[in-house]
Amino acid sequence: MCERLQEVRLLLAQPETLADGTRLRELSREHARLENLDGEYREYRRLESDLAATHALADSELGELRELAMAESVELEQRLRTMGADLAASLIPVDPRDERNLFLEIRAGTGGDEAAIFAGDLLRMYVRYAERRDWRVEILSQNPGEHGGFREVIARVEGQGAYSALKFESGTHRVQRVPATEAQGRIHTSACTVAILPELDEVDAITLNPADLKIDTFRASGAGGQHVNKTDSAIRITHLPSGIVVECQDERSQHKNRARALALLQARLTDAERSRQSAQRSEERRLQVGSGDRSQRIRTYNFPQGRLTDHRINLTLYQLEDIVAGGLDPVIDALRQEQRAQALEALLGST
Repeated sequence: MCERLQEVRLLLAQPETLADGTRLRELSREHARLENLDGEYREYRRLESDLAATHALADSELGELRELAMAESVELEQRLRTMGADLAASLIPVDPRDERNLFLEIRAGTGGDEAAIFAGDLLRMYVRYAERRDWRVEILSQNPGEHGGFREVIARVEGQGAYSALKFESGTHRVQRVPATEAQGRIHTSACTVAILPELDEVDAITLNPADLKIDTFRASGAGGQHVNKTDSAIRITHLPSGIVVECQDERSQHKNRARALALLQARLTDAERSRQSAQRSEERRLQVGSGDRSQRIRTYNFPQGRLTDHRINLTLYQLEDIVAGGLDPVIDALRQEQRAQALEALLGST
């Protein structure tokens, strides 16, 4: 750590670094983090020295002085344990994407109309969760279900720490409940897939070759009345090499729809490339966080029992009503804790 801090200081002093704004920002953030870690480590070593001196005093003294030294040793040991845990947690690498905005994609899977209704419920859950944090949610495109909900809906979520919280939501979500149309009260099982894609900085985004893009304009769908779009402002972009298709029809400006669609396309392509590289490097980890793997069933919402189960960490909560109303914190906090524990275990195992 100390060696890397000195290396970063030298890099920050180099003219080529000062001339590269992106590189300068990255190194400055790393320098601030390492400098803070260095201060914590020095304080930890000082406490270790104080504890050793206190132990020596307790061994050499008698009576009241010995009792005082032993009491101070207990206090120092507790402080060392706490600081050691904090220091170890600080060593876990920070995901540089955590503070980014994101694209939220929800698609109905097995279950027909009930799956589409469930997709609408999931969107409402995330919107309410975002509202509690003063995040902004805008719908980019939607394909409504015949009896409510959505066959597919894509939104952009903007706010501090949005990706940090919602990156755990990628995967297959399953619902068990009695549909409103079920006359005999039988429980049906349906599923939706959720994808959370971080919005990219310009420096990170995959460069798109215009020759690889087929761009179509069409008239945005509407509910009728005075707000029906009478111009071809909606945008559909097809990435010919991969076959990925994105649409944006929320804005009345064709220019804004085009920019949103290109950003979404870049996020999808980058996510696919990151998943491919991850699969090449190692086996899938039990906790699917940010890998883009959406084939795994990650969570079950059982309405008759009022139960939510997250299968990645064997978490079961009997507060489903509050969770689907936007109270996702107990689930997300547990996933964050498990992620930190896994990262720390991997870090300690490599040392």
